[in-house]
Amino acid sequence: MLEDILTWIGAALGVTVLLVMAFGAVALDLVDVRGPRRAEGNDSPAR
Repeated sequence: MLEDILTWIGAALGVTVLLVMAFGAVALDLVDVRGPRRAEGNDSPAR
């Protein structure tokens, strides 16, 4: 019984980690897409 509960907890944590990694990758992609467009009209050097 305890083994079953721990297995489900581990599976839920694993799925959570995978979802966080996927959303993080999407967020980084969106930053890369928006970055150059925002910098085109700006004369200041990039930081």
